[in-house]
Amino acid sequence: MTGIRELHEWVRAHRDDLLADLAEYVGIETPSDDKESLTRGLSWVDEWLRTRLGEPAAVREVDGGRHGDIKVYDYPGAGEQPVLLLCHYDTVWPLGTLAEWPFTVDGDRATGPGIFDMKSGLVHAVWALRALDAAGLPRPAIRLVLNGDEELGSPASRPTIEEAAAGTRATLVFEASADGAVKTSRKGVGLFQVHAKGVESHAGLDPTKGASAIDELARAILALHALTDLDAGTTVNVGVISGGSRQNVIAGSARGEIDVRVSSAAEAARIDAGVAAITAHDPRATVVVEGGWNRPVMERSESIARLYELARDLAAELGVTLRECSVGGASDGNFVAALGHPVLDGFGAVGDGAHARHEHISVEGMLERTALAAAVLHRLGAE
Repeated sequence: MTGIRELHEWVRAHRDDLLADLAEYVGIETPSDDKESLTRGLSWVDEWLRTRLGEPAAVREVDGGRHGDIKVYDYPGAGEQPVLLLCHYDTVWPLGTLAEWPFTVDGDRATGPGIFDMKSGLVHAVWALRALDAAGLPRPAIRLVLNGDEELGSPASRPTIEEAAAGTRATLVFEASADGAVKTSRKGVGLFQVHAKGVESHAGLDPTKGASAIDELARAILALHALTDLDAGTTVNVGVISGGSRQNVIAGSARGEIDVRVSSAAEAARIDAGVAAITAHDPRATVVVEGGWNRPVMERSESIARLYELARDLAAELGVTLRECSVGGASDGNFVAALGHPVLDGFGAVGDGAHARHEHISVEGMLERTALAAAVLHRLGAE
């Protein structure tokens, strides 16, 4: 039987083909906030998928509204339960970035906007399937989800992702790795806003007639930050504040924007209780906290551990030590893991610089991860 080393050799022999596909994909700008560009990008991906993998057994397109549309592709394979592959096609980079920062390869380093997060990941997934087909090895049925709003928190695509997860045996998320490590747990993310309303008055002539919204906001911020528990993996950060009108006016309104990260459902419940307890100090003022959980926690379950161990053992056959890690950032994998499905995240690029100008990948890492993805999919197809 063809092993992972043979799959790796086949992928290495197609290095230039993978790079050509990656260059063309990176060369199509897909900023999360530009629907027209996202539509063009998804059209290119659709045609490319049909060229590389053939016609899918079924395809479903979901209107993303003002966000990028979502496509779900089903490809035939062994077994009744498909393996779910998650790949977002949007990036954080604005239209026009390519003009000053084009796709470039210099030795083992390839760079360009969105290459690490996460356009390289989709190229890995597609060429992993091609490697299996070329070797004549069975693979499982595949369900591939492409969404164009991940960088915004997946507001339009979350229901489709959760529906696509139904009846699947495992999920591979081709987000970028963490210095080569796959991600077996991710924090949940809460996005909240605190609004304070007070009573305006002249700060010098009538100070007692006013009720400062800024004072109320400051008290609320102290209460919110006190909810942080680093030992439990919980952080609360009020990162943006605004309020008031003039220096000599007691503020009538103020607001803050809050980022919360938690490592467990229990901590999420504690934060909810703490947020609900925040009230105004002055009876003439009001303080309201709005918002909610953008992504649930991805906790390392036994099924996630088994999926990681499968990938780790296959990587060892390639002479690679595949590490696992927990990260504070979230992905679409959080949605699927919260439903109780095994998820292996960070299965994509080896490199660095997500959302930064030094964003890049290792070309050798791309070939290695593609072979590993092929081996994992083959093993899942044989179960």
